[in-house]
Amino acid sequence: MTDIDLFAVDSADLARLRARLVNAADSLQLLDLAYRIVDTPIGPLLLAATDAGLVRVAFQREDFDAVLEDLATTISPRILCAPTRLDEIATELDEYFASRRRVFDVPLDLRLSSGFRQTVQRFLPHIKYGQTASYKEVAASVGNPNAVRAVGTACATNPLPIVVPCHRVLRADGSLGGYLGGTAAKAALLELERAA
Repeated sequence: MTDIDLFAVDSADLARLRARLVNAADSLQLLDLAYRIVDTPIGPLLLAATDAGLVRVAFQREDFDAVLEDLATTISPRILCAPTRLDEIATELDEYFASRRRVFDVPLDLRLSSGFRQTVQRFLPHIKYGQTASYKEVAASVGNPNAVRAVGTACATNPLPIVVPCHRVLRADGSLGGYLGGTAAKAALLELERAA
């Protein structure tokens, strides 16, 4: 038997240890942020939640480690991979990608946005599934028709893409515009919704 064999831990033991750590942190109220990574048709997504609700959805191209570091800095360093705390949103995302869900029901924690950005992000779920609006139409809808660029910025910095559907906002000419997850992801989400 080698030294390495003495310290080998199988994946089942590791999973049990992780579950014990999560349960202990949760019961002692030491867990401010829980996260998990889910696979979707547009690639892996990182989901993070506080006790108040879902606080972040991130695309792999954003660098999950960088996103977690940012969350640890801006919200709390007490962050842990705790998949079961995000089961509800994972299920809702599965239903969305299977065209069985049109509206997300999970509670949201909007603390990563403020001011006009949060106003825009609160409006975005009013753009119905399978429909789109222009940046200009959104600006008018939130009471500031000249704030087209600010609407673009609010969409570009949306910490909850897909759930807060900034992908439904297009340029005035109908072209996609930018998207945090990339234009291919934006096009795929719009196509998914149109096909349903």
